[in-house]
Formats: sequence, C-alpha cells, structure tokens
Amino acid sequence: MRLRNARLLLLAAAVVALPACMSASAHRADVSNPTNDRVTVGTVQKEIRVGMSGAEVATVLGSPNIVSTDEERREVWIYDKISTDVAYSTSSGGLSALILGGGSGVGGGVGGSAGRNAGASSTSQKTLTVIIKFDDAKKVRDFAYHTSSF
Repeated sequence: MRLRNARLLLLAAAVVALPACMSASAHRADVSNPTNDRVTVGTVQKEIRVGMSGAEVATVLGSPNIVSTDEERREVWIYDKISTDVAYSTSSGGLSALILGGGSGVGGGVGGSAGRNAGASSTSQKTLTVIIKFDDAKKVRDFAYHTSSF
C-alpha cells in the first residue's frame, strides 16, 4: 500500500504546468499579412525609369491615388500610401500543483496555484509618397519619392 501511495504522490507532484510565452515579434509574425503587390521604396527604385509609359508604370505600381496636371498641363501621378502596424502581445505564466495522498481509508489533498499575466502593445505608421511626372508624349520624365515612419 505504501508503494502505491508513493507512486500516486510522485505522479501528483509531477503535475506542474508552465504555459509557453511568446514575444511581441512572434505574435506579430503570426498575424502578418505579407503581399507582393505593395508599393515600396524598393519597387520604385528598382522598377520605375525615365521613358516608361503610363501603362508600364500602372503595371508596376497599380493605379495612382491622385492624377493631376502641372503648370504646362502635363500629367502627374501621385501615389500616397499609409501603413499602420499594431502589435499586441499577452502572456501568462503559472504554476499549479495537486498533491493527493492518504492511507488507512483517510483521503487528503493539497492544491495550489500561482499565476502572472502581462501584456504590451505598440503602434507604428509609415508613409510613402511617390510623384511621377509625364512629358508631352505621355512618358515618364521625372519621378520622386518620400518616405517616413513614426
């Protein structure tokens, strides 16, 4: 009987749970939504060239947000993009134990638990403005871009 109680006591003492904790970057990776059709500085630098047609620019960057004209009535395309990243991470940790024991028909038990919860959030924004100026032949004559993050 003592051997059985000792085994039961060891088994009960081995019941300890520590939940896994994830960092904010791990949570962000779980909820990220990567797409290949985003307008980025790298895309502008790599793909846009003087002499391109409007159709070629639209193929690379998509439709502009604003189409306007300059002082000489030449077309100007403006891409104005804003990106907001919000990350929230929460974690909890704890310790639980249940010890059962008894002998001679007498039951007994001890239970306990301790826990901790923590969380953090962060928000960041990025902007990208691309201005593409066309000449009279509807070819890119100049382009510029500006990016910021805060």
